[in-house]
Amino acid sequence: MAGHSKWANIQHRKGRQDAKRGKLWTKIIREITVAARAGGPDPDSNPRLRLAWDKANAANMPKDNVQRAITKGVGGADGSNFDEIRYEGYGLGGAAVIVDCMTDNRTRTVADVRHAFSKNGGNLGQEGSVAFMFTHCGQFVFAPGTSEDQVMEVALDAGADDVTTDEEGVIEVVCPVSQFAAVRDALAAKGLTPEMADIVMKPNNEIELAGDDAIKMQKLLDALEALDDVQEVYTNAVMDEQG
Repeated sequence: MAGHSKWANIQHRKGRQDAKRGKLWTKIIREITVAARAGGPDPDSNPRLRLAWDKANAANMPKDNVQRAITKGVGGADGSNFDEIRYEGYGLGGAAVIVDCMTDNRTRTVADVRHAFSKNGGNLGQEGSVAFMFTHCGQFVFAPGTSEDQVMEVALDAGADDVTTDEEGVIEVVCPVSQFAAVRDALAAKGLTPEMADIVMKPNNEIELAGDDAIKMQKLLDALEALDDVQEVYTNAVMDEQG
């Protein structure tokens, strides 16, 4: 995989997120509101809310903001009427893209998503057109230098499906969504802190893009992530570092 570094891709993604902290907070607040509305205000009995709460802490969001979002969700107050919508499409080189949104205006959102695809060399597909290329799962990523043996022992005992290490020493743990909380808590109990921990749509296979295709694909992903209604963007494209 010449020029491709999973670690570089992860750090690049985190850097883009950190650079858009205000936008990140907005996304987390929406997620907290919807999670509280769907499963109640107690993060200990609402795994989705617990995950959103953890993201809020990681983003240094004030607790008052978190509590307001929970109250809004539980009370059904103004602003909690978001619908969750998933769009699927294609980018450069036939790469698959999934766009998860929360919106109070479906017409606006689909127009914005379609425009981002068409302006950047992609196209919006039908529902189900690419989702089968991904697996809904929990994912933990550990930095090079982390003890592979320790991560593997703890994660597998807690219900993880797989633990892999790439040539750079990046450790990835994959688990069923239902086991995410158990694996997260077991790792934390042993002082194992992942660089990334989330419930994701993980591509079953990756498509490598290089040169102009990689540059254009990154522009498409950036355009989608910049949309106000977009919560997450997933792709099976891996951009060459040269791109």
